[in-house]
Amino acid sequence: MTIQLRHETPDDIIAIEAVTVAAFAQAPHTSHTEQFIVRALRAANELTRSIIAEEHGQVIGHVALSPVTITGDHGETAGDWYGLGPISVLPQRQGQGIGSRLMEQALSELRAMQAAGCVLLGDPAYYKRFGFRTCAGLQLPGVPPEYFMALALQGTAPTGAVQYSDAFSATA
Repeated sequence: MTIQLRHETPDDIIAIEAVTVAAFAQAPHTSHTEQFIVRALRAANELTRSIIAEEHGQVIGHVALSPVTITGDHGETAGDWYGLGPISVLPQRQGQGIGSRLMEQALSELRAMQAAGCVLLGDPAYYKRFGFRTCAGLQLPGVPPEYFMALALQGTAPTGAVQYSDAFSATA
C-alpha cells in the first residue's frame, strides 16, 4: 500500500467531494452536509489546509483545517486556533490507518505553522489517541461537551466559546 499525502489541487475537488459523501453516507450523528462544508470553506477562502490521501492516482481520504474563533467570558479572543474536519476516508478503506495518517499530517502542518491549537467534534475513543481532550472551560454551544475536544499545541487551551466558520452551516 503506497499512499501519498499531499495538498489538494483544483483537479481533486470532485474526488474530495465523492470521498466525503461516501465516508459519511452511513455515519450516525451527521446531517450529511460535510461535502457542502468543505465546498463552502473553499469558496470563502477559509480552507487553511486541504490534505488528501492518494493511492495509485485515486483520492481515498481527505482532511480539512480551517480557522476558528474562541471568545472568552470577557470578550477576549484566543488567536491562531484551527478546527479539524471534516475528515473522510472511503468506507472500504477505513480501519487501515489512512485516517490516522491524515490526522498526523494535519497536526504536523499545524505545528509547522506554529498554530496555538486545534479543536474538533468527534468520537473521543478515536481522537484521544492523538492527544485531544475535553477541556472544561472550552465549549462549542449546542453540542454534547464530551464530543468536543481540543489539543493545545502551544501553551494551554483557552477558555470560552468556539465558533467555526459560517461555512459549517452550509446545506448545499
